[in-house]
Amino acid sequence: MKEKIIGKIAVSNRHVHLTEEIYNELFDEPLQIKRPLNQVGEFAAFQTVTLKTEKAEIPNVRIIGPFRKYNQVEISRTDAYTLGLNPPVRQSGDLEDSEPITIIGPIGEVTLKDACIQAERHVHMNEQKAKELGLKNEDLVKLIIDNDKGGMMEAFVKVSSNGFFEIHIDKDDANCFLLKTGDEVEIEK
Repeated sequence: MKEKIIGKIAVSNRHVHLTEEIYNELFDEPLQIKRPLNQVGEFAAFQTVTLKTEKAEIPNVRIIGPFRKYNQVEISRTDAYTLGLNPPVRQSGDLEDSEPITIIGPIGEVTLKDACIQAERHVHMNEQKAKELGLKNEDLVKLIIDNDKGGMMEAFVKVSSNGFFEIHIDKDDANCFLLKTGDEVEIEK
């Protein structure tokens, strides 16, 4: 009998990744660490922005640091309904033909053409963990949920040098399956 692979859930709320250039158009202060994230070197910042479309605004959206080489807004499908958007479900950084969105900070606002996505479910891990589990980057795995609203979801493997072994899903997925950060699910290859 093969050994079960168990992973912990991390529920991801709406958030923004920014380049330093765009950040400086929105803020006149350094990006400050509120709390470190499990992914090595990444952090939730004290700074937040407002997301704006013609239909609505969502305030207090957390910036995730450090600065990136691209600007990306990650929202749930529920957020998309609120904002009147239809963002594609994509892996991080795959922004071509994604939704435009306006980001408002304390000193300015920017409208980004291809920036808003609904993040694909993914399982973070480093190279050593991937080798140990017999997985590689972009493998598709099944997440088996065994609770009162159990079921199965698929997720992509995301291997990186700073990858901390955890499963990232958005709030809609978490609510659908009665999951919260720290819950454990089985990962099936």
